[in-house]
Amino acid sequence: MSLLIVSLDNTILNVALPTLQDDFHSSVSGLQWTIDAYLIVLASLLILSGSTGDRIGRRRVFQTGLALFTLGSVLCSLAPSLGLLVAARVVQAVGGSMLNPVAMGIITNVFTEPRERARAIGVWGGVVGLSMAMGPLVGGVLVDSVGWRAIFWLNVPIGLAALTLTALFVPESRAERPRRPDPLGQALMILTLGSVTYAIIEAPGRGLGDPVVYGAALLAAAALAGFALHALRTPEPLIDLRFFRSIPFSGATLVAVGGFAGLGGFLFVNTLYLQNVRGLSALHAGAYLLPMAAMTAICGPLSGRLVASRGPRLPLQIAGASMLASGLLFAAFDAETRDATMFVSYVLFGIGFGMLNSPVTNTAVSGMPRAQAGVAAAVASTSRQVGQALGVAVIGAVLAAGTSGTSAAPAFVAAARPAYWVLTGCAAAVLVLGTVTTGRRAARSAARTAALFDADDEPAGGRHVATGATTS
Repeated sequence: MSLLIVSLDNTILNVALPTLQDDFHSSVSGLQWTIDAYLIVLASLLILSGSTGDRIGRRRVFQTGLALFTLGSVLCSLAPSLGLLVAARVVQAVGGSMLNPVAMGIITNVFTEPRERARAIGVWGGVVGLSMAMGPLVGGVLVDSVGWRAIFWLNVPIGLAALTLTALFVPESRAERPRRPDPLGQALMILTLGSVTYAIIEAPGRGLGDPVVYGAALLAAAALAGFALHALRTPEPLIDLRFFRSIPFSGATLVAVGGFAGLGGFLFVNTLYLQNVRGLSALHAGAYLLPMAAMTAICGPLSGRLVASRGPRLPLQIAGASMLASGLLFAAFDAETRDATMFVSYVLFGIGFGMLNSPVTNTAVSGMPRAQAGVAAAVASTSRQVGQALGVAVIGAVLAAGTSGTSAAPAFVAAARPAYWVLTGCAAAVLVLGTVTTGRRAARSAARTAALFDADDEPAGGRHVATGATTS
């Protein structure tokens, strides 16, 4: 239920963007913030929420997350302005960060037998495909029949039911050696993501020479440098930079950023195009996007089987090649001008994105010691949210730059062309990185990184030297 409302929320919101634009008379940058404010906060707090659950109790943190997400949904439904809607989305994101990583810790603790655990994780992960398939149609029905506020009302009964069931059936659990908090690293991470996203989103309207824009860019660079220096000096940093010595882990992180940037940008530009240029209703726009969602739902489980039988390289190559073909159809062959080519492009993108998730997580944790696997998976999840936020920011900035001061529909079509080339670049990165960061050489790199952590985790004088052992 927690994964359903978190995953459903983003898909539904994309379908509602044109309606929000009309109701609040919003610019493209305003629409970007309704999505990116949520994603930035979610990405920034995922690791902290996972380690907090390990420390003070997973059920307690999970219930707090459900309550905050439900409260945020109520506030979103009542928002009288775009600014207050963005603020309510931040409340949602704080709650959402406490759900998925903590839920995985609960599943791992409850289902101790490997086969049962694999089955439970399969059901849990399958909800992503279900929510992707449901989102466009459910969102379209609600927006057209009731209004955009109804997409947030939907979360309230599900959140309350999940709270009740958690209290009745989920046992409390904690980690034996939880990570210590890293408040400075957490603050620097939020500052980095927030300032770089602000610079990208505001650049088209303010201009690259605006002091606020380049000031935000300089602040992001300084915060990133500070984050890296702090991570090298503190015993238990928010993200241990030694992870990136592993070629598979670094590759999985970059693939997640590139692939989810493609997803965020693809949904953003297509929902606006279908409703603002083609004049479709929210329901019809959702129906157009259904082939992509359906192929994502079908290919997700198939990708997991391929990873188990053939390793992560093949599904990553399929993901990159399919998303690349979809982007090229739009960028070079005007796929949006004909329903047939648009349908093929949506199917290809759905295949590619469906193939992406399982190998990213598998590659991120492959070769990591058991004590570090949870942290590695949490970093991969953070990379997904960062990628999606950057995709919306960059694609939205390209659209905003191309549509300023001209007629809406023709200008949008013209501005969408470079936007699709950006998406094509993201897909190409997935294909190349998925190929070069997997295989025997990459496996040797992962083994060396695992040995490094194993050496640090050996008992010293009868005391365990903790380096971030957690399951988040």
